Amino acid sequence: MSDKSQPTDPTDSAAHSADELFDFPCDFPIKVMGKTHPEFHDTIVGVLKEFDRDFDASRVESRPSSGGNYTGLTCTVRAQNRAHLDDIYRALTGHPMVKVVL
Repeated sequence: MSDKSQPTDPTDSAAHSADELFDFPCDFPIKVMGKTHPEFHDTIVGVLKEFDRDFDASRVESRPSSGGNYTGLTCTVRAQNRAHLDDIYRALTGHPMVKVVL
C-alpha cells in the first residue's frame, strides 16, 4: 500500500527538499571554470546580468589554475527562487567558454 502523502516522482521530492534548504531570495555563490581567456570574466558577468541586472561584478573572485590554463570565478548571484537558480545554471553550463559550473 502506497503512502498518498508522499510525491511519486523522486525529482519532485528532491526539488522540494532543496527549496526548503534556502530562504529565497538569497545570495548564492556559483563557481564557474573555463579556459583562461581575456574576455572570460566579462563574458560570464554578461551572462549573469541577463538574470540579475543588479549583479555586482566587483564581487566576482577570480583564481587562475596552478598552470594558468584555466580560470575559476566565484560569482555570488541573488537567486529569486529555485527556477531562477536553475535557469542561471543552465545558461552557464550551456555557454561555450564554460567547462564546469559548481
